[in-house]
Amino acid sequence: MTKAELLDAIAKQSPDLTKKQVSEVVEAVFETVGGAIKKNGKFSYAGFGSFEVRKRKARTGRNPQTGETIKIKASKTVGFKPAKALKDRL
Repeated sequence: MTKAELLDAIAKQSPDLTKKQVSEVVEAVFETVGGAIKKNGKFSYAGFGSFEVRKRKARTGRNPQTGETIKIKASKTVGFKPAKALKDRL
């Protein structure tokens, strides 16, 4: 599903809101979730799942074009763990 499809689906469920209002609400939700993950390292929504910061260790890799060994720095990423209710709906 794309962002436009998400906005259309929400607009259909909320006919009293304009698409612009729906877009503003969705943007605010994602900004808030992103901020919570950055600040607390985790965001959970009951029945859907939880997002959390995961750390990756430094490692060696290969440049696929040259085959040269390279060092990949440690980094952080966001992982998602679905809630049981979401898994059951799949």
